[in-house]
Amino acid sequence: MNRSAMREIAFKFLYGAEIQKDLDASQIDDFFANYEITDENAKKYVSDIVTGINENKDEIIKLIEQNLKADWKIERISKVSLALLKLAILEIKYQNLPYKAIINEVVELSKKYGEDNSHVFVNGILASIVNE
Repeated sequence: MNRSAMREIAFKFLYGAEIQKDLDASQIDDFFANYEITDENAKKYVSDIVTGINENKDEIIKLIEQNLKADWKIERISKVSLALLKLAILEIKYQNLPYKAIINEVVELSKKYGEDNSHVFVNGILASIVNE
């Protein structure tokens, strides 16, 4: 399984966690079983993403809040966009992966799963964070 497919799986888990308002690593095995994910690389990738977001949650939220327009609050962001932002920020800031590929893939996921203009919002926030 390639990185793009693993990123989409991680997004699906994070989105579910946003809906449930609980990002708990103990839920990962159930998620893998429900979606019939058996690829060990994908399992490790998703586990690493969840662990990384849990460990850096406050900093990731702060980065998102700092790059919102003045009249926006984080609660206003859709669950899809929030899950994608957390995923991308973790990979860019804490795993030091190439930001161009990550932003491109996250924007594409936003087009696929998000609302009409969510890809523009996600791209804007990530571009602002990268430019800091």
